Amino acid sequence: MASSPMESGALVLLQDLHPFSPYFKQGASLRVTGKLQGYSVETAIATVVDGNDSLKIDTKLLRELNIRVGSMYQFIGELHIEPNNEAVLQARVGRNVDGIDLKLYYQSLQLLRQFQANHLKNPTA
Repeated sequence: MASSPMESGALVLLQDLHPFSPYFKQGASLRVTGKLQGYSVETAIATVVDGNDSLKIDTKLLRELNIRVGSMYQFIGELHIEPNNEAVLQARVGRNVDGIDLKLYYQSLQLLRQFQANHLKNPTA
């Protein structure tokens, strides 16, 4: 039986995850980056923040990840939207990205989005 291909995880900022965002949909495959603000060993739920925005991350599948509050992490997984419109990312990949230059990361993401928008408008260019 063939399985469906796994999505790569769209690069998004935590500020992009709100109910009116095109990324805010059930099962969307996303890649997020943020500072680990809290972690519950009992539930394996982590909370990452970026500025005033936050997201819960379900880390049950990440047995080998060494989780440290205060460190920067990047997670790839699928978004699950609960009935109260709260989003939780079911992480399938996680990595510590301490030392990342966030300003440069944000600039590169902005340039990537500009390139993709221009390429989608004119794919032969």
